[in-house]
This record gives sequence, structure tokens and C-alpha cells, in this order.
Amino acid sequence: MKLWPHGMYLVHGKPQEAAPAGVSEAEARRGTIAWGILEAHNTSGDMDDLRMKFDSMTSHDITYVGIIQTARASGMERFPLPYVMTNCHNSLCAVGGTINEDDHQFALSAAHKYGGIYVPPNMAVIHSYNREMMAGCGRMILGSDSHTRYGALGTMAVGEGGGELAKQLVGRTYDMARPGVVAVYLTGKPGPGVGPHDVALALVGATYANGYVKNKIMEFIGPGVANLSADYRNGIDVMTTETTCWSSIWQTDEITRDYFEVHGRPEAYKPLAPADVAYYDGCIELDLSTVECMIALPMHPSYAYPIRELQANAQDILHEIETRANEQLGGKVRMDLVSKVQPDGRIYVEQGVVAGCSGGTYENICAVAEILRGKSCGNGAFKFSVYPDSMPTYLELVKNGAVADIVTAGGIFRECFCGPCFGAGDTPANGEFSIRHTTRNFPNREGSKPGEGQISAVALMDARSIAATAANGGYLTAASEVCDREPAAPAYHFDQGVYEKRVYNGWGRPEPDYRLKFGPNIKDWPEQPALSDDLLVKIVSYITDPVTTTDELIPSGETSSFRSNPLRLAEFTLSRKDPAYVPAAKAVQALDAARRGGELPAEVAAVYAALGKLGYAVDPAATNIGSAIFANKPGDGSAREQAASCQRVLGGAANFACEYATKRYRSNCINWGMLPFLLDTPNVLDNGDYVFLPGVRAALLNAAENIEAVAVKPDGGIVRFTVRLGDMTGAERQILADGCLINYYKNH
Repeated sequence: MKLWPHGMYLVHGKPQEAAPAGVSEAEARRGTIAWGILEAHNTSGDMDDLRMKFDSMTSHDITYVGIIQTARASGMERFPLPYVMTNCHNSLCAVGGTINEDDHQFALSAAHKYGGIYVPPNMAVIHSYNREMMAGCGRMILGSDSHTRYGALGTMAVGEGGGELAKQLVGRTYDMARPGVVAVYLTGKPGPGVGPHDVALALVGATYANGYVKNKIMEFIGPGVANLSADYRNGIDVMTTETTCWSSIWQTDEITRDYFEVHGRPEAYKPLAPADVAYYDGCIELDLSTVECMIALPMHPSYAYPIRELQANAQDILHEIETRANEQLGGKVRMDLVSKVQPDGRIYVEQGVVAGCSGGTYENICAVAEILRGKSCGNGAFKFSVYPDSMPTYLELVKNGAVADIVTAGGIFRECFCGPCFGAGDTPANGEFSIRHTTRNFPNREGSKPGEGQISAVALMDARSIAATAANGGYLTAASEVCDREPAAPAYHFDQGVYEKRVYNGWGRPEPDYRLKFGPNIKDWPEQPALSDDLLVKIVSYITDPVTTTDELIPSGETSSFRSNPLRLAEFTLSRKDPAYVPAAKAVQALDAARRGGELPAEVAAVYAALGKLGYAVDPAATNIGSAIFANKPGDGSAREQAASCQRVLGGAANFACEYATKRYRSNCINWGMLPFLLDTPNVLDNGDYVFLPGVRAALLNAAENIEAVAVKPDGGIVRFTVRLGDMTGAERQILADGCLINYYKNH
């Protein structure tokens, strides 16, 4: 794999460094597939300052309640675009009694009232339904799940926080500067046993840490694309999220056309390809024939190794990985990977799972069935489960015998569910090692609770190698060791009747008098204050990890059942990373409540006295008090807005960071009224510091490049420094000034 250190011109399908005579870089930029799609959806008339409207949207049952509640509070009367609500995340969680199904009934009633599309529990995982029924060449889809990626079907899809979907529901636009475009130039053909997850993990490993495609569009082109089936392309594409790119798009061809024809939507196809001359901001050259069977070790998809290399250096690599994992776990519990190496040098794992939008596709499961046919998973500690991505897929696998092959070999065949990807379902025993064809292996994504002394480890692998491992009784095995060809999948026949009989499609037919059905756990968002002239915040958590994931900010898994109750969910904020955060944030919230009641708590009075010695005359009535956290690089991972909203409902007013891991997390902070400060000198802050920001509202609205800040230490010491907010649109600045997106819509 080669990453170009500079831009690339594609000239008649061939990469080259220089532009052809008479062609400018600005002109060539218009030649990418991405440019054409962005231009078609941009309403501003300025391609450097995008204001986009999407063709459709999608959410699952962790996010849609909050989005609809936000849009209702902002004046929405009907869904102005097709909005698909799937139920694939909370369909098996038992926590909280009836509240999961209460959310599902709320979504069904919202589909009636506002004219939406409701996909019942276990019918399909979110991205599979949208591939099958909503994607189309040249379209754009916005989803409230970070893995909203349909680029392999010619659809530019974006995963964002709920606030951005609420904007679309009230007729506003998705605003951003035009992103860069990086070509992924594919040649060659994958070898026997090498699946889409192997290619994806190789790409993630080569691009995540160096930020090569961060917040950019990955455009897949080149002769190698034709050597990949539609399922294979989808499997690579959905994992582009883990590179931290903004979106993805692929050139289309007869294979794409066939996909839409099989799914009964031939009109959704049109050819997409770069122009004769196109300019890209970077280029990744990948010869698919060089990709090996891969494994991404705990606790990130970018910790990718060829399985061959791991097997040859098992002790050294696993020791390095477990040491890094234990540093990240902060001593609460210890991960043990080295013990998985057996006396004969083989690596033993206790669980294999193939599931979700990346693993549960038709061709992946057919490959699993072929590799396992006539074999046995054994009756030892190892266990194996398969989750299909949709009921039409499930039906075809029943018809062609794949389900029988897997079950006969000792595997468990389950329903359409995303749970194994975020820690709900198939949680291993303490200390076990699980290999999964899912999208993430972050801490706790397998469902353990380090704060309660539990830990298990997850590695990502392709379904083919997981099946080879299952056939070998749990001893880690690359599919290339057992496959002399790619397992062949029988022709796929899509039965749309499965959906027609169960999915409620009310698009274009809203019923305004239909009553929303609220369960007792579904609560409105608490009111949030506007930004005051000055601001005082207290640092209540100081996180020094290189990256902080959204799962660490608000854990996934069983807590997802409380997503519809903002205050109840907020009790879990940072619970697995910093259990002291919630009580500390509540204590600061109480200080502001006292201020609003006309009292000046002694702790705050002491801070103001220290500031007074420097000449700051603080007006308590014009100075909100809020909590804040510092983290080096927060926000890697999920698009769930709750990573920000939970801080906000506990009185969070700001974050301080060296950088933000993803655009979507920073957007969530903005939409929930939390100032996303950047600073170059993190050593000026520590846990327990108060930070005073004089004139912050005026600085925000006037787009000041630097904002004055003063840290007051617990011992009374003072440190002056500056912070930045980075590039923002005028609307984003006003949202922060108003206190949150809901307030912004009420005021404007």
C-alpha cells in the first residue's frame, strides 16, 4: 500500500503527479465523483461553503427518540424527507423493563404522525435496510450512526449526531467547508480466503493514526474495483468510518447495476466515474492481491496485523498489545492476552461472532457456511454465533442451506441485531478472547465492565478467518490456510415481500392528528441556558489518554436502554473512565443553581476574589457557572449525540482539547451548546481548576481568533492563557450563544 505524500492527478484513469498541459488544479478538482454529488446537493451556490440538503435520513433505536424530540421542540410538523427508523440496537437489551419496546412504539407512532418509515425490531440492521431500499447512485443519505456509509452503491452517506438530523427535519441545511477528496486506487484481486474485512483493516491500519483521510472523502476508483462483488465493496466501505474520513464514494459499474436490479430498483443505478482529468488531495494505491488475512487487536481497529505475522511473533505482539491495553484501562483491571498462546505456539480464542452491517452480509455468511460445512466447532470453551444483516438475507440463507451448515457445525444462528458491535449480546466470560467480524473493538464493546473487575478482549477479523478458526476448534486460523479459492455464494434472490408485509412506510402520507405514544422513560430535553457575557467553568475531569472514544464519554451496551431519558442516561457519563465525573459535575451544577437563586457560594467567591486581584470585576448575574473536561483528543467513534448531550444536561458548558477526533463529535458539542475549546498548552490546566473566560459571548459572536482565559488553581494560583474555537459557521456561533440547537430554533 502506498500513500502519496501530495496530491494526485487522475488522467484517463491513470494516477500521475503533474497536471496535463492546460488544465488547472481548480478545474481538475471538479472531475471527482465527489464534487458532482456535493454540487448537486449544495444550496449555497458556493462550493467552498457547502449548505446541503439530503435525499433521505436514517436512525436506529438509540438515537431517533432524541432527534424527534429535538425537532418537535424546534417546530417540526412533518418529515420533509424520507426518514427511516430501524430497531436494531435496543431490540435485545433487557435493562429497564418495557422501555425498549416503548421507544419502538414511539417511533411507529411518529412514522404515522410525521410520515416516516418504520422498520420493526429484528427485521434489518440499519445500514443493510438502507443499502437494500434507500441507496441510489448520486444520492446523499444522512444517518445518526457513525457507520452510515453507502459509497459502494454510489451513495455519499454521512454519519452525524442527532442535532444535524434535526436540522434537516426543520428544513435547515448541513453546513461545512468543502472537504478534501482522497483517491483509493485499487488494482489486482484479493487472494483465496481474503475477505472485505481484511482489506478494510489494512486500510484503517494505514490511515487512522496519521490522519491521512481525516474529515475527507475516500473515493474508490481503479481497475481493482471491478474484481469485487457488491457485498465485498459494502464490507470495505462501511469500515471507512474507522479511518475518521467524513464520507466515501465508489465508481459504479455493471456489478452496481446488478445489485439494484436484484433488489427491484433498477432506476437507482447510474454510472459514476471520475472525469478524464481529476485532482485528488491524496492517493492510496492498494494492490488487492497483496492483502493478507488480518486481525485488529484490542482495543482499536487500527491495531491491525497480518494473522501470519501474529502467529509468527505471538508472545511479543500480544505482550505489546496487552501492555498498551492495560495502560489505557488505567489499572482498574488487567487484560491478559499472552496466556492465550498455547504451549505449542498456537493462539486460542474462546468466542467467534459474525454480525451486523459489516459481518452479517449474504456473501460473508455463505463463505462461513462453506468453510464450516461438515466440520465441528467442538465442545470446548469456544463458541460461535452468526447474526444476518436483514430478514431477506436470513430467508435466502435458510433456502440455500447455509443456516443448516452453520448450525450443524455447532454454530448458533441469531436474529438481525447490531448488539455484538457495541456490547449488547454475546458478552464473553471474564478474561476471554473474542474474535468478531463487527465494526469496532473499543474498550467495553464486548460488554464487560472494567469498573466492576470484568474484562474480556475483542479482536476484529474477517468472517472467513473466524469460520476457519471455528472449524479448528478455536485455534486462531487464517482463512488463507484452508481456502484454495474464494468460497462461492449461490446467486442471491431478494424477496421484498418480507419488508412489504412488516415495514410501515408512511413517507408522503403524514397523519397530523395521530397521537405520539410516550412510554414512561421518554422525557423531554431539559431547558438549557444561553451563553452569558462571561463564563466560569470548573474542570471536573482531566483525561490524558491519547484518544478518548465516545464509548468512554457515554458507554454503549446496556446503558443504551436509557437513551430516551436524558437525565437518567446522564448518570452513566464517563462512568467507565472517570466515575468521579458525575458527582463532580452535579456539584458544579448546584453552584450555578445557587447563583441563579441570588447566592454566591464561598467556593466561587474565593475564585472571584482571586480574579479581582488581577482587575477582573465579575458580575455573577452575567456569569454562568458550568463544568468542563479536558481530553487530548475526544470523540473518536460513534455519532451518538449523547456523548455531548449527557455532559450538557449535567451542566457542562465547555470542553478543552488539543484536537477533536471527529467532526461529528465536535458538531454534537456545538449543537448542545458546549464550547469546543482548543488549546496548545494543556499543561496550564488540571483537574479542579476554575477557568474564567471574560467576554466570551462577544468573542464567540465576533469570531475572535483567540479568546482570553484565566485558570484559578485550588491553591489560589493564577495562570493566563488563550483558547481557540476554530472554524465555525455563523449559525454554529449563534447556536452556542443561544445555548443549544433547540434554543436557536425557538429564537430564530
